[in-house]
Amino acid sequence: MPAKKRSASRSKTDLPSTLERSPQKAQDTWLATHDSAVEEYGEGERAHRTAFASLKHSFEKVGDHWEEKDSKGPSDRQAARGGADARRSDRGDTAGGVNANASKKHLYDIAQRLDVPGRSRMTKDELVDAIQHANDRATAKARQD
Repeated sequence: MPAKKRSASRSKTDLPSTLERSPQKAQDTWLATHDSAVEEYGEGERAHRTAFASLKHSFEKVGDHWEEKDSKGPSDRQAARGGADARRSDRGDTAGGVNANASKKHLYDIAQRLDVPGRSRMTKDELVDAIQHANDRATAKARQD
């Protein structure tokens, strides 16, 4: 079956701001999944969650944008659960786009790029949290500019 064309009404302005600063492939992944989810579930939070879940399988959030991961796969425990199990109310928090399943060395390298203080003494879980906070700060700053 041929790939669906994006409707003419969809544009880059429909993207979350972090995706506007991301590679075209990340934008296309989010838009295609979002459009499909809108057809299935209707416009709203569920379509956005579905699009971000798809995005996080191939991309990770670094600062105020998304970058392609070295290998595809779930980014955290919730993403690994998937389906109805991931939607249960006791599902816990996601890592907010941080690739929590990456190696500690990878997380350390990302923390270094984001100038996270104290990173050399952090555990893997602490690095994930610190990167998530650094990403949130970078996104907030980018939205102000």
